[in-house]
Amino acid sequence: MTVCLLAMPAVASAQDTLTTQFEVAGIPVILRRVTANNVVAANLYLLGGTRQLTPATQGIEMLLLEASERGTRKYPRDVLRTKMARLGSAIGVSPGADWTVLGLRATTAELDSTWAILADRVMAPTLAPAEVELVREQFLTATSQRKDSPDALLDYLADSITFVGHPYALETVGTEKTLSAITVADLKAYQASQMVTSRMMLVVVGNVSRAKVERMVRGSIGRLPVGTYRWSLPEPPADLPTAYVIEKRSLPTNYLQGYFHGPKANAKDYAALRLACAVLSGRLFAEVRGRQNLTYSVNAPFVERAFSVGGLYVTTTQPDAVLAIMQQQIQSLREGTITEDGLVRLVQQFIVTYFLDNETNADQANMLARAQLYQGDYRRASQFVDELRAVTPDDIQRAVRTYMTNVRWAYVGDPAKVTPARLMRF
Repeated sequence: MTVCLLAMPAVASAQDTLTTQFEVAGIPVILRRVTANNVVAANLYLLGGTRQLTPATQGIEMLLLEASERGTRKYPRDVLRTKMARLGSAIGVSPGADWTVLGLRATTAELDSTWAILADRVMAPTLAPAEVELVREQFLTATSQRKDSPDALLDYLADSITFVGHPYALETVGTEKTLSAITVADLKAYQASQMVTSRMMLVVVGNVSRAKVERMVRGSIGRLPVGTYRWSLPEPPADLPTAYVIEKRSLPTNYLQGYFHGPKANAKDYAALRLACAVLSGRLFAEVRGRQNLTYSVNAPFVERAFSVGGLYVTTTQPDAVLAIMQQQIQSLREGTITEDGLVRLVQQFIVTYFLDNETNADQANMLARAQLYQGDYRRASQFVDELRAVTPDDIQRAVRTYMTNVRWAYVGDPAKVTPARLMRF
């Protein structure tokens, strides 16, 4: 059972009495008490993301955390797996540009036992060489298969060209070269230096008391070294001119994705650009797919990061034709404004969709974390609706003019079907 957030828009400005913030052994904790179900989501955020990596250590944190599932000091591999199966709980690893999430999903009755396993994976992974090699091989296989998936390859190329010289260009899951070179000794050294409380934030959503959370943390990860890490928003990516990278592939269709740099997550234009991308997505869908039937998939994605990214995506047999339409639609948004009534309808649709996509306890935990880390206050999560409704048509026009430029393109498909000069017009 999940907790529905659809009621939140009506009370977005009200004080959030369900959520509290406190520290345990120096670790910031956000607790949202939800009594409507017996599911608990506890997300441990290891802060820094790609800034903790170097070109030579790409993938090291992900490899370490996944290898920890194959045995710890208190829970040898078979014991750990048997116990997790009996509990019916789940522990997952989600790497990101700004942090890595080690998250558990458990019932209230099994929370203590599941947390003990998660904590031991952070504090005391066995990292037996044979087990590490098995995980490494799985990672290497997945990395090599990225070249076989057009969308996965497109994402990789787009990130690489968009963030040249910035930590965001580094691969959290690693590359074939770095994964092959990382040793067990490297993993142990990384665990000793990077699993420190100053890098951690915990967000818990579920029917659990503060006293219980404090006891769980103090008796486990709260015993780790403090370290010297301090969270801050990353430096902005460099302003780069329009550019493109083309990867030749023999495919039934062609894949095209362009990114442009957006504002910092705590900037006023953040919400405006988010809505601008939503407007552009709707217009591209109507024109490219609806009227001209040039694709089955087209949109203008908005990527949530400390420094946001907006984009253009399509898969089509006629990329030049779609590029012309994209340019026309962006120009139309630059030169004109949408109506007030149109914006009101868009915002309402966006709010409903957004909260449908963020209704589980785990999704609520991520919303609270983003508000705390990006905007400095978890309560900003409940102000999301008000911030969207405060955006004006002029704000959207300004966001389009300011950010929808200097697009960095990645193209996977037939080079003969795309004209580089068209890419360079953005």
